[in-house]
Amino acid sequence: MEFRFGVNMLASDERTRWLDKCRKAEDLGFDVVATPDHLGMPAPFPSLVAAAGATERVRLTTFVVNTAFYNPTLLAREVDTTDLLLDGRLELGLGTGYARTEFDEAGLPFPGPGARLDHLERCLAVLREHYRERKRPPIVLGGQRDRMLRIAAREADVVGFTGAHFNRDGDKASLAGLSELDERVAFVRTAAGDRDPELNMLVQHVDITDDRAAGLERIRPYDETKSAEELGELPMLLVGTAGEIADRLRAHRERFGFSYITVMEKDMDTFASVIDQLR
Repeated sequence: MEFRFGVNMLASDERTRWLDKCRKAEDLGFDVVATPDHLGMPAPFPSLVAAAGATERVRLTTFVVNTAFYNPTLLAREVDTTDLLLDGRLELGLGTGYARTEFDEAGLPFPGPGARLDHLERCLAVLREHYRERKRPPIVLGGQRDRMLRIAAREADVVGFTGAHFNRDGDKASLAGLSELDERVAFVRTAAGDRDPELNMLVQHVDITDDRAAGLERIRPYDETKSAEELGELPMLLVGTAGEIADRLRAHRERFGFSYITVMEKDMDTFASVIDQLR
């Protein structure tokens, strides 16, 4: 499968800055501009509508909507209107919400993981019914644990992997090793059956450097339970020259099937040289 490249952008509180960033992402060769859904940041749906007016080619995605904050029927209306205004460029990323602090800030109860997954499934059911007679936007679902990955394997056009384990409050994470990622991808493939969803990896850090040893030391804070060399092998942490990183992404595509790579906005300019290598 051919590579696709996305960038997870923080929408600016200034319209011109936001539109300039979206144009730049398109000019740098990214295929997808994504916006997260967190309190303290601009709302994702209107941000994507604005981005559509400033760009021509990129797909536009929520990465990802905190469905626990939405009534399923009202969410379907948001999605339908945004889909219309984006003229078919919307990709709909959906999640359960994971940070207790955001629920506290919103004055909402923080349900357990099972209840949040139940609500996500209700949202998916309402969206299926809403789009029963029409083509719906592609859906992106992802996670690390069994039930979420089963839902993603059954429902999603794109299954996303962060390779991260969050604690119950969503404020501390550890990173999955290579053998665990092998097992998780195999789990999705089995659960998907005849379906063949695209697989996405969310990259946490990109460091283009000729001094790989120094670069590996800089990523130690991402998971201090692992050695620098172990961290340097993980698909969500990319360290080396642009050519070395390009080779590593080809190897990850071969091993895991990760053909859709999303980086953080802080790494957008840096990663552009890797896109050039892979084109």
